[in-house]
Amino acid sequence: MFKVKGEVTQPGPYTSACTDGDNKGVWVRHPWSLHGIDNDKLGEGFSNLKRSLPDDGWEIVKDGDDGSMNKNPEVMAVHKKTHSQLEVRWLKGLDGNTPLLDVTLYSQCFKKAE
Repeated sequence: MFKVKGEVTQPGPYTSACTDGDNKGVWVRHPWSLHGIDNDKLGEGFSNLKRSLPDDGWEIVKDGDDGSMNKNPEVMAVHKKTHSQLEVRWLKGLDGNTPLLDVTLYSQCFKKAE
């Protein structure tokens, strides 16, 4: 959905215990980032993502800055069918850090198979 190429962080998703009412289960969290490209390409990727989300079943629930001193652009979305949540921040590196797109995907609480 970003439609730009860069490096991505590892290792990948992980699970954690959760409770949904009386049901115990697990949720999946997958934090990662896209980096190794300049801010122009990161901005292009961020814009591409925002345009692509609604066509892929996502409802954008926030599109603004993240409230930090750097006012990093941030988009949050919820997938209409799976209720997964997505948070993406464009960290431009104004504080001296590496510019990147910081992505975290959260699932709903899934009941454990018995």
